[in-house]
Amino acid sequence: MRDSRIAGLHRKTVEERIRVLTDLGFLAPETAMLLRRGEACLPIVHAERMIENTIGVFGLPLGIAPNFLVNHKDYIVPMVVEEPSIVAGVSGAAKLFRESGGFSVDASEQLLIGQIQIVDVEDPDKTIELLRSSASKLLDLANELQPRLQARGGGTRSLEFHKHRLADGQWTVVLHLLVDTCDAMGANIVNTLCEGLASDVEKISGCKVSLRILSNLADRSLVTARGRIALSALGEQDDAEAVRDAIVQANDFANIDPYRAATHNKGIMNGIDALALATGNDWRAIEAGAHAYAARDGGYRALTSWSVDDNGDLCGVLTMPLKPGIVGGSLTANPGARLGLALCGVTSAKELAALMAATGLAQNFAALRALVSDGIQKGHMRLHARSVATSAEVADDIFDAVVSEMIESGEIKTWKALELAEKLRAGHATKSLLPEGDLAQGTAAGKVILLGEHAVVYERHALALPIVNAVVATVQEGPPGVRLSIADWSIEETWLPGQQNLTGAAAVVALVVDELGAGHLGLHIQVGARIPIGMGLGASAAFAVAVIRAFNAFLDKGLDNNKIDALAFRCEQITHGTPSGIDNHIATFSEPLLF
Repeated sequence: MRDSRIAGLHRKTVEERIRVLTDLGFLAPETAMLLRRGEACLPIVHAERMIENTIGVFGLPLGIAPNFLVNHKDYIVPMVVEEPSIVAGVSGAAKLFRESGGFSVDASEQLLIGQIQIVDVEDPDKTIELLRSSASKLLDLANELQPRLQARGGGTRSLEFHKHRLADGQWTVVLHLLVDTCDAMGANIVNTLCEGLASDVEKISGCKVSLRILSNLADRSLVTARGRIALSALGEQDDAEAVRDAIVQANDFANIDPYRAATHNKGIMNGIDALALATGNDWRAIEAGAHAYAARDGGYRALTSWSVDDNGDLCGVLTMPLKPGIVGGSLTANPGARLGLALCGVTSAKELAALMAATGLAQNFAALRALVSDGIQKGHMRLHARSVATSAEVADDIFDAVVSEMIESGEIKTWKALELAEKLRAGHATKSLLPEGDLAQGTAAGKVILLGEHAVVYERHALALPIVNAVVATVQEGPPGVRLSIADWSIEETWLPGQQNLTGAAAVVALVVDELGAGHLGLHIQVGARIPIGMGLGASAAFAVAVIRAFNAFLDKGLDNNKIDALAFRCEQITHGTPSGIDNHIATFSEPLLF
């Protein structure tokens, strides 16, 4: 079974990512070679046959989102999108859903609707009765028009009849064909059926047929994705409850305000459209159906519903029409679409619809969480700044530092990137305390409280045991600035000396750097962890102690355990405000403790 949990993918080179996907079985060796050569895209000769007046082939980034677990099966999601933060956001969200069992998706039926409009109708009820009495004949005729579809297990399943009064007062009757197109998107199939039956409908009804075309409101292809995120995965208790409740409230807001609902649903489609593009599907049809379904009761509303379950966890549901395809001429002709489908590993259109729905729900959570916490721009502007630095051709060794400084300045511009690059180059001759490339390491323990977890708050005893070597930190001199990498916790931070308003792990490292006198150095700090964050296992204290010990070795400071413990307590004050002291103490001394 393929495992979609791929940590630290964003820090690897393109070649390394291709190698990882090949090793894990997501990419065939021959497909990997096409990617390396840049040949996994639409050839101009095929593009010229698809549309009129072709002059070239337009490119967009193809990324992958790992961590998806849908109906107990692992997936990576290929995404074609140019907007920053989408791939990162959906990957992180999928990981949180995965930790609570992944996504459960239902797609009960996959039918498209073809419409045959009958006009100049004097008595709509009589016309409908005439058509209804010939329904069996019309079904047989429809299936005779598509014998190969019926042989594959598809075909026209049933007919529906509707009547409407037009603006001029005239009646119109609409015949709906409900068609199972199997694994094809099905637009051409349904349009052929509608046009092929038009003359027979005219003969039976005695009226004139006007429009004959499918409907993109595929509400007979509804897909429902469900997922749960444990409250503990959202952070510390009070903060987690605030984020959870704010997400529920934001969804409620989208259900009463169409201006908010439009942006809410656009966030869902950020994920679904990117997957549709990557697999060669008609994203415009999917978009049209989604927004029409959101307005099905006359008011435009959110496609999702977020609530709190009895355990206090956050639960999300997305229901929308989805009728993609995995076979067809345009898919076969486009090697990019074939690659996307291969990366998905789906074997049916219904399975692809389920993956799309899960992606939409994950993307919605990522957007809402950003909105109700740090704001949407924090992650977006970091990735935008990376794009600007790339366009300015900033060198790799100062790239991250330039990105951080641009964000700090608020000037995400090419001229600013060039100015910062020149400034950093001029100051890069700083002398280090160790020869370049030397590495120092520090370790620390996590903790498990056996008894009295909350007793220490009331000045009572707690019995705690260490989780030995729970966190390992290494320090190495690098380019100007400080780079912090914690793959196991999905943390990647870069900042320049003296940068203000740092938070979280970056603020802890900045305190240690300042206290130990390493502020003039370019530093790369890498951290590995055997324990998760936010689960009561002393992760923040273990992180602080491991980093302090790594710097103690790096700078040869000679700090004893008491001094390390004291500095770690100050780090814990940054993270928790008023810590008890038990976490940093056991992280430092790594001994059973009656506290």
